[in-house]
Amino acid sequence: MKNISKKVIYLLFFVIFVGFMLFPFLFILFSSFKLPKDIMAIPPKLLPTQWIFSNYVDAFQIQPLVIYLRNSLIMSLLVVLMTILIGSLAAYALSRTEIKGKKIFLVFLLLISLLPPVTIINPIYQLLSKVHLLNTYFGLALVITVLELPLAVWFLTAFFNTIPKSLEESAEIDGANIVQVFRSILFPLVKSGIFIVSILVFIGAWNQFLFALVLNQFEARRMVTVGVTLYITDYLVPWGVLSAASIIVIIPLILMVLALQKRILSGVLEGGVKE
Repeated sequence: MKNISKKVIYLLFFVIFVGFMLFPFLFILFSSFKLPKDIMAIPPKLLPTQWIFSNYVDAFQIQPLVIYLRNSLIMSLLVVLMTILIGSLAAYALSRTEIKGKKIFLVFLLLISLLPPVTIINPIYQLLSKVHLLNTYFGLALVITVLELPLAVWFLTAFFNTIPKSLEESAEIDGANIVQVFRSILFPLVKSGIFIVSILVFIGAWNQFLFALVLNQFEARRMVTVGVTLYITDYLVPWGVLSAASIIVIIPLILMVLALQKRILSGVLEGGVKE
C-alpha cells in the first residue's frame, strides 16, 4: 500500500511539473491557430473555436522569415565549428597538462560565462566596427563562440580525462606526432562528447538575441530571434502571427532535442561528474 501511495505521489508531481513546463508552449501553439477574437477572449480559451492556418502564411509574408532562418542556421553552424575546433584543443591541453590550480581555472572559466552580456556589448560593438565585421556571419559567430567556449572546454576536458594516457604513449612510440595522435586516436574516442557539446552550442547560438540584435542589424544578416520581434508595431501586436512565427522558430530545436534527448542527457551527466 505504501509503495502504491509513493507511485501516486510521484506521478502527481510528474504531471504537475510537465504541465507547468508544457503549458506556455501549448498556449502559444494553440494561439497560432486562433482568430484574433479567440486570442483576446475573456475568459481566455486554450483551444481555438475555429482552427485557421493563415497565421503561418502571414508569418512568412509579413517578414522574410526564410532569410532569418537561413542566417541563424549559417551562424549557428559556424559557432559550432569554431567552438569544437578551439574548445577541443584547449580541453586536451588542460586535460594533459599538469598545472597547479587547474580546477580553479576551470571554475573561473565557467564563471566568465555568467558575465551579463549587456556589460560587454558596447566594447564588442566598437571592436567589430573597427575591424569591419559588423553585419557579418563571421563577426557574430566569433562573439558567440567566445561565450560558448567555457561550457565546451569544461565538458570536453572531462571527456579527455576519461581516455588513458597509455594510448597516446603507444602511438608516440610507433612514431605518431601529437597532431596525428589527436586527430586519429583521441578525437574519435571523444566523438560522443563532441556530439553532445555541438548540440548544446547549436541551441545556445540559435537562441542568442542581444548580440544578434546589436551586431547584425541589416535585414540580409538578421537572425531569426530578432526577426520574430519585428512583427510587433507601434499600433498593433498580431498575437496569432507572432505565435506562429515563434512556433516556427522553436519547433526545429524541440524536434532535435526529442530525437537526441538520451544522448544529450547522458553526455551532460557524464561531462558534469567527471574530473
